[in-house]
Amino acid sequence: MTTTSTTSKPAGARVAVQRFGTFLSGMVMPNIAAFIAWGLITAFFIATGWLPNGILGGFGNADLIGWQGAATALAQTEDGTTFPQYVGLVSPMITYLLPLLIANTGGRMIYGERGGVVASIATVGVIVGSTIPMFIGAMIMGPLAAWLMKKVDSIWDGKIKAGFEMLVNNFSAGILGALLAIAGFFGIAPVVQALSNALETAVDWLVGLGLLPLVSILVEPGKILFLNNAINHGVFTPLGTQQAQETGKSILFIIESNPGPGLGILLAFSIFGIGMARASAPGAIIIHFFGGIHEIYFPYVLMKPMLVLAVIAGGATGVATNALFQSGLRAPASPGSIFAILLQTANDSFIGVILSVILSAAVSFLVAAVILRSSRKRDLEAENAGDLNDAIAKTNANKGKESTVLGGLAGGAAGAAAGASASTGSAATATATVTDVHNIVFACDAGMGSSAMGASVLRNKLKKAGVEGVTVTNQAIANLTGDADLVITHKDLTDRAREKSPNSQHVSVDNFMNSPKYDEVVEQVQHQGRSAE
Repeated sequence: MTTTSTTSKPAGARVAVQRFGTFLSGMVMPNIAAFIAWGLITAFFIATGWLPNGILGGFGNADLIGWQGAATALAQTEDGTTFPQYVGLVSPMITYLLPLLIANTGGRMIYGERGGVVASIATVGVIVGSTIPMFIGAMIMGPLAAWLMKKVDSIWDGKIKAGFEMLVNNFSAGILGALLAIAGFFGIAPVVQALSNALETAVDWLVGLGLLPLVSILVEPGKILFLNNAINHGVFTPLGTQQAQETGKSILFIIESNPGPGLGILLAFSIFGIGMARASAPGAIIIHFFGGIHEIYFPYVLMKPMLVLAVIAGGATGVATNALFQSGLRAPASPGSIFAILLQTANDSFIGVILSVILSAAVSFLVAAVILRSSRKRDLEAENAGDLNDAIAKTNANKGKESTVLGGLAGGAAGAAAGASASTGSAATATATVTDVHNIVFACDAGMGSSAMGASVLRNKLKKAGVEGVTVTNQAIANLTGDADLVITHKDLTDRAREKSPNSQHVSVDNFMNSPKYDEVVEQVQHQGRSAE
């Protein structure tokens, strides 16, 4: 049984944007480990790295370095003299490995393993037909090739004579892949290269005019609406990787992943917040700053939308600091933990990167402190008024009556549980109607950060309650298969989860870390077990 909800046009537009952004980031995020590996190899072994090594880094004269087993290529000096130079690991990984992984993942998302194979074949043409890393090209050609393969297969689906299936399937994929590789070489590669150069020129133009901090006006609100992975891995990672190949670092890697703005928000709540928000903020700081799960601070901003000004100011400060010091990271920092950021920081950028985190946190904290202090009296009155469920309903509908939502969260489990029985069609009511729950799935945009945290919290609650026979897992919304008995998501992502898993029960939460809905789920499962006896 699913819950009923009314989706407004703005919400529908937001869901559409989230879905598209998730698709883009979904091609990159599963391969982040490969980006990190490339970043580490680059950080250690290029000429300006921590442990320069011409064989692994691909620089210097191969005749002088030795190790004849390594692959070499002819390099040319400015005076036209050629000499053998090691290929190394850095260039092949960024040129071939990373784009092909992206293409294969995109192809699999569209048409499974068969789509991934054709996507990889086609993307080779795009890679070879350009002189820059083809991340954007892979994100275009991969899904396109898989979609075309799916359409071609549908032409003779069920019409192939027995015994010829493998022959037709292999040759159709091979022929289509070859044709698309040629088309990508002559058609898509030049267009994408021109687009990439234009985007890079635009970024350089913004940097030159000192306007790059203005991107925070789009980035920070986008993060709060759960577009963080789409922004970082769908936009900044491809452009930043291209910059990093040319200059050894990129400021684009530290724009979205900077933990400073979120840290400032959580520090402000730790000091000036009230009720549950204040009590939970210190724990959220550890998860956010050291664990790198930025989604943990989003509910704090959503409960008081004026705080978006604080994260914009903090984000802009961080970008301005990095632009001033010309600092950046060698590769994406994912998750956005301070440890990951420092590990990927270029050798000449530690001062700028560290200052960008500190200053962005300080500015975000100061602005948030002013906003929280100015509304503290009203928040306390709302908390004591007992109108907690109305505050939650208004927040769900409007994204924020700033003086009432904190009181709603501060009410904790008792207030939410009391309101559940009186709230028609709410997620809490839906939880109370569950009669057979054995498979619970926490779903978020990427399926790695906030959903993993929420799943861990609920698992611990079930364990303490002595509940057995119930599995609690986490995954990306895009990977929901519809077989979950109960799906738990953040309220801003529930509409998308309901589309992917329409026959599951859906519960919306405001905060993955300490939602009172978890206690309701535990109580229901316990009652279910007693009923079975």
